[in-house]
Amino acid sequence: MTATSEATEIRPFSFEFSDADLHNLKQRIEATRWPEKETVSDQSQGTQLSTVQALAHYWASEYDWRKVEAKLKALPNFITEIDGLDIHFIHVRSQHENALPLIVTHGWPGSIVEQLKIIEPLTNPTAHGGSASEAFDVVVPSIPGYGFSGKPTEKGWGPERIARAWTELMKRLGYTRFVAQGGDWGALITETMALQKPPELLGIHVNMPAEVPPAVEVAILTGNPVPEADYSEEEQRAIEQLQFFYQHVYYALEMATRPQSLTGLADSPVGLAAFMLDHDAKSLGLISRVFNGVEEGLTRDDVLDNVTLFWLTNTAVSAARLYGENTSQFFSAKGITIPVAVSVFPDELHQAPRSWTEQAYPNLIHYNQLPKGGHFAAWEQPELLVDELRTGFRSLR
Repeated sequence: MTATSEATEIRPFSFEFSDADLHNLKQRIEATRWPEKETVSDQSQGTQLSTVQALAHYWASEYDWRKVEAKLKALPNFITEIDGLDIHFIHVRSQHENALPLIVTHGWPGSIVEQLKIIEPLTNPTAHGGSASEAFDVVVPSIPGYGFSGKPTEKGWGPERIARAWTELMKRLGYTRFVAQGGDWGALITETMALQKPPELLGIHVNMPAEVPPAVEVAILTGNPVPEADYSEEEQRAIEQLQFFYQHVYYALEMATRPQSLTGLADSPVGLAAFMLDHDAKSLGLISRVFNGVEEGLTRDDVLDNVTLFWLTNTAVSAARLYGENTSQFFSAKGITIPVAVSVFPDELHQAPRSWTEQAYPNLIHYNQLPKGGHFAAWEQPELLVDELRTGFRSLR
């Protein structure tokens, strides 16, 4: 075997966190030094003390990491070196013939944990209300610096390089045609794949589309007046939602510009959790209700499965660096011409208007506004997202 073939080899991947690792985590949670309560009655100052204390109590006294560890280990995990970096991924082939290969990319503060609920329904549709003709082969990679993938030791691993790596991964798995899906960073990486136009990529699906007229997003980002136009009610609502989001996105600015200053996230599990929960107002509200005993969307275990993976792999800082590698606007239309399917969830950072979506994607093959769900669609509303993927990609089979 040559050195080149060794580097490109796809190797089975296994992992094991010791009882000592979990005991150390519990000790750190129990030793948390708490700040005083916020001076407001809402979440305007961030993750509320009562939420974090409820999370910490459950984490230290009832939560069982071994449950999700068993779920992860039951799936086929692999690792392969691409462009000098180890890339971890889950790869589940459907037993149905002519399954459509699909690569699904998570976001921040997410991980492969986000996609665990959709893998089985996508690969085994006949057991989950679908037909054999709707089957997918599913590939779920860990973004560089996240989870079990390698941590870049130099700059340069931005969405463009990741997108090229994803195409190489799918080709290395033997796929000559495939589709791609993502939300959050996953959406940007997926759209970047579409812009690169590898011939194997048939189309994409995103649940956080980049459809905003560029001049509108630039104005919002810079605090300038939005260009005058006869905006529809939907478009005006999207503008207001984006204005609100960009007024509360300072966590991203810190990660983009000063990731190494977040060393405390590698030292305090509760500090890590408090930071990760505060991604956006709707998600924080949902998670806060969950830790207050309300059953909806996510569970307490869902939330802690993800945070614990970040903790055990020590990837808080390495994951944060992705923000500094990005040179694209998240929401501006980018000129994608290949087939695109879009799902709009009501509690997303903004609800993409049909008008802007049709302008942004001239080859729009599916657009749907869902009745419930937010930013982490695969995690919060897996059944709805699975149905959207079946419907959205139907014409590309």
